[in-house]
Amino acid sequence: MSYRKYFEQTIRHRYPEAHQVIMLDLNAFYAAIQPDVGFAKTSSNPMDRRLDFSAYFLATIQVLEKQGEPFERIREVCLEITQAYLRPKNSLQAWLKRLPVKIIGSPLAGLLTRFMEKKTTKLGHPDGFRVKLLTDPSLTFGLGYGVDILECGICKLFNKYGAGKYVPILCEVDKLTASLAGLEMVRSGTIANGAKCCDFRWKQ
Repeated sequence: MSYRKYFEQTIRHRYPEAHQVIMLDLNAFYAAIQPDVGFAKTSSNPMDRRLDFSAYFLATIQVLEKQGEPFERIREVCLEITQAYLRPKNSLQAWLKRLPVKIIGSPLAGLLTRFMEKKTTKLGHPDGFRVKLLTDPSLTFGLGYGVDILECGICKLFNKYGAGKYVPILCEVDKLTASLAGLEMVRSGTIANGAKCCDFRWKQ
């Protein structure tokens, strides 16, 4: 998987003497978790695709806990990984990350939204995501696009392994994703922190 190199780079940077042992343990933990997210590759809900990536994060957290690392250190490592992974590597990638905002309101965006709505409003698997899309400008700071995550596959996965307290770290990543798209994210709550849904709203 292309994302794995960013995990290894960060682990090597943070733990130069022990990174090989940590990576061996990480991949062993992931192998144990992977059957629980195997459905994601073929799920009818495209949101579930992100669960393999999340499972690798969970394995990373497990191995860092095994190393005796405290929560804040684990958070720092996880955020360093995501920043390295999400950061555009060239001008084309930077442009592509801003493209969705540029086409909101266009006929193409309308088609894509309707397609996604059909796919994401229903569970593709009991352990996956269920999402509601919003297109009313009055409910989305005039943007015409918003998302409510009603069931979070990441929370389900992490809770299964007793790691629910770490999910808010991944929630932090959403702000970085929004900024790379040229947006400010506005959110009142997340399932990971006890809200009924994760509301994603953005301002230009």
